[in-house]
Amino acid sequence: MKILKKFAQLVIILIISSNLNAQSPVEKHGALHFEKALLKDQHNNNVQLKGMSLFWSQWQPQYYNKETIKQLKDTWGITVIRAAMAIEHEGYLENPEREKSKIYKVIDAAIELGIYVIVDWHDHHAEDHEKESLEFFTELSSKYGKYPNIIYETYNEPLEVSWKKVLKPYHLKIISAIRKNDPSNLIICGTPRWSQDVLAAAKDPIISNNIGYTLHFYAGTHQKKLRDLASKAIQKDLPIFVTEFGTTNADGNGKVYYRETEKWFHFMDKNNLSWCNWSIADKDETSAALLQGSNYRNVYKSKNLSPSGKFIQSALLQEK
Repeated sequence: MKILKKFAQLVIILIISSNLNAQSPVEKHGALHFEKALLKDQHNNNVQLKGMSLFWSQWQPQYYNKETIKQLKDTWGITVIRAAMAIEHEGYLENPEREKSKIYKVIDAAIELGIYVIVDWHDHHAEDHEKESLEFFTELSSKYGKYPNIIYETYNEPLEVSWKKVLKPYHLKIISAIRKNDPSNLIICGTPRWSQDVLAAAKDPIISNNIGYTLHFYAGTHQKKLRDLASKAIQKDLPIFVTEFGTTNADGNGKVYYRETEKWFHFMDKNNLSWCNWSIADKDETSAALLQGSNYRNVYKSKNLSPSGKFIQSALLQEK
C-alpha cells in the first residue's frame, strides 16, 4: 500500500513538472471558433476541450477559487473549467454582487493559468430573467471580452419550452449584447428539454458567428436514443458543446454507469465534442467528484475523490 501511495505521488509530481514546461491550453490554441460542426483553434486545427464543471455557486462556493482551479489543471489535466453561476434559489437574482464575485475569481484564475472558462447562466427559467441576463452578459463581455479564454453559456437548461418562440429570441438578445463588446468568442446556447433537443436548433439555427449549442446528458438516463438525436444534429453541421454531463442518473444519484459513460466518451471523441463533467462538489450524491467533507485545498488527493471523480480524473489524464 505504501508503494502504491508513493507511486501515485510520483505520478502527480511528474504531471506537475510536465505542466510547468508545457504551453498552456490557451497559449497553444488561442482564440477558438466553430467551422460547421467542428471546434477549431487559432491555427485552424481541431480542438476538443475537456474539463470539469463547478456546482451551483450559491451552494458550493468553497471551490470557486484559484487554488482549486490550479489543482484541477495540474493534477487532473483540465483544459476548461465551467463556472455555474446560480440564478434562482438565493443566487444572482437576490445576491448579484456576491455571485458575480465568485465567477470573476474563477475567470481571473483561468486567465492566469491559461485555460478556458465557461461562464454559465445556471438557470431553468432564463426567459423570465432576460433583463438580469442582459445586464450580466453586457458587464461580463465588457470586462473580459478581450480574453480568448472566455466562453459564454447563455442558458444552462431550459425546460419544455419552444426553441422558435422562446429560446431563439432570448438567445438572440443576449448574443447581441455580448457582440457589442466581444465580436468573436464562443457563445453556447441552451436547447429545449434540459438542453437535450439539439435537433430543434439544427432545424432553425441562429445565424451569427461562433455560436454553439448545448447538449447535456446523464449516462444512466440518457443513452443511445439521445446520441442518435445528437448525430442527426451533427449531420446538419450543428456545433455542439457538452457543457455538462454526469456519470449517473439524471438526478445525480444511483450508481456510476461506467460502460454507458464510456460509450459517451467514444461518441464525443468521434465527433470532436468538448465536454465538462458535473461536478466539483462534495455534496452527498453520486455525481459529485469529491467525497463529503473534502477540503478545496486537497482536490488532488485520490483519497478525497468519489468513484465518479476517480473515473473522470482518469479519463482526463489519459490525454496527458
